[in-house]
Amino acid sequence: MHANLFWNSMCKKGLVLLLGLFSVLSVWADDVVYITTEQFKARIFDYKNEKDWKYQGDKPCVIDFYTTWCGPCKRLAPIMEELSQKYCDQVRFYKADTERERELAYVFGINSIPQVLYIPVEGKPMLLKGLYPKENIEQIIDEFLLKKN
Repeated sequence: MHANLFWNSMCKKGLVLLLGLFSVLSVWADDVVYITTEQFKARIFDYKNEKDWKYQGDKPCVIDFYTTWCGPCKRLAPIMEELSQKYCDQVRFYKADTERERELAYVFGINSIPQVLYIPVEGKPMLLKGLYPKENIEQIIDEFLLKKN
């Protein structure tokens, strides 16, 4: 009888742990991901070894180039978080800190912030400077990345 109680207790603890893990993973899956230069080369495009643009991902993505002290970047952050929730199954959202990822910022000529790189699965990416309203960003995602009319 004692072994049976132990087993039931362990099963309950395991189930609670598993459910907690699933809830954490679902939050992680929907959030904007901070990307490094090395991760960019592995997930997006290896500009060191490739000449012609060829996106490596299976979903379109959005990369927000920012810095921590930038006012417009701070206003853009919650918009990107909200859109990452809305488009979680269709588009990946990344953030690249231009002060930490200087090489990546240099490669894309990031000389003012915020700048957002929109990368479709097929075709060339589009880089836009400045802070756009959420509605404009949604339109870009729908029309440029997802090809909705």
